[in-house]
Amino acid sequence: MNPFDVFSDWFMRLWHIPAVAWLSQLVLGLQNGAFYAMLSLGLAVIFGMLNIINFAHGALFMMGAFVTWMLANYIGIGYFPALILAPLIVAAFGLVLERTLISRLYGLDHLYGLLLTFGLALIIEGLFRNTYGSSGLPYSPPGALQGATNLGFMYMPNYRGWVVFVALVVCLATWFLIEKTSLGATLRAATENAALVRAFGVNVPRLITLTYAGGVGLAALAGVLAAPIYSVNPNMGSQVINTVFAVVVIGGMGSILGSVITGFMLGVIEGLTKVALPQFSGAVVFAFMIVVLLVQPRGLFGKAA
Repeated sequence: MNPFDVFSDWFMRLWHIPAVAWLSQLVLGLQNGAFYAMLSLGLAVIFGMLNIINFAHGALFMMGAFVTWMLANYIGIGYFPALILAPLIVAAFGLVLERTLISRLYGLDHLYGLLLTFGLALIIEGLFRNTYGSSGLPYSPPGALQGATNLGFMYMPNYRGWVVFVALVVCLATWFLIEKTSLGATLRAATENAALVRAFGVNVPRLITLTYAGGVGLAALAGVLAAPIYSVNPNMGSQVINTVFAVVVIGGMGSILGSVITGFMLGVIEGLTKVALPQFSGAVVFAFMIVVLLVQPRGLFGKAA
C-alpha cells in the first residue's frame, strides 16, 4: 500500500469517529492536563526561582499521595483535611532537603542538581516500595465528590471535575502570587541579584528555602488529588515525570504561565490523539516537544537568555 492510500484510510477512519468520542476525550484530556499543569508548575517555580532541575518532583508527588493514604488509615484524617495537611507535611520534608543538601548546589552547573535529585528520587521511591510494595493501595474519593454528572455526551465523575477546578484555582493563584505581588517581585529580584536584595534587609536564604518548599508542596497537592483516581503506589511519580519535564520544556523553562497553559494544552492533545491515533498517544507529547524546540528553542513562553 502506498503512502497516499495509508493517509486516505486514516482520514476516512477519523471522519467516521463520532463527535461523542472526541468530546469525551477532550474532557478526559483536561483532567490529565490538570495534573500536568500542577506538576509542571512546581517544577517551573523551582527552576525559575532557584535554577535547580528537581528530578525528585515525581517522587514528592508520590509522597503526597502516600501521606494522604497514611493520614486516612493510621490517624483517621479524611480527604479534605489531608488536602491541606499532606502538602504541608511534604513541604516540610522538602524544606529539610533544601537546607541539608540542595542549598549546597547553588551556583554550580545544572548537572549536579539533576544528579542529586535523581538519586533522591530513587531513594524515596525505594523506601516506599520496600515498605508498601508495588501493587498499589486503594483510596476512595470523599462521599461529597462521588457520583457523576451527565454532560449529555458522557457521564463525568464529579471527582474528576473537582480536580480540574482545584488545579485551575491553584495554578492561577500561584501565577498571580509570583508575577503580580510584591512578594513575588522580591523573590524574582533575589534570584537575579541576591546581594542587592539582602542589602534591603531581606533574608534571602530563608526566602529561597520557602520557595523550594512551596514547589514541593505543589507536587504533593497534585499527589493528594491523584490518590482517589490512581492506585497509591511507589511508581506513580516515575510514570508521569518524563511527560511533566516535556511540558516544562515546551512551555519554557522557568515560565510559570507557560507551564500552566502547556500542561492543559498537552493533556487535551494527548486525549484527542487517543481517538485519532491511539498507538501514538504515548509519544505525541515528545514529538510536539521536538517540533517546538526546533522552531523555538527556548519554549513557547520562555524568555531569551
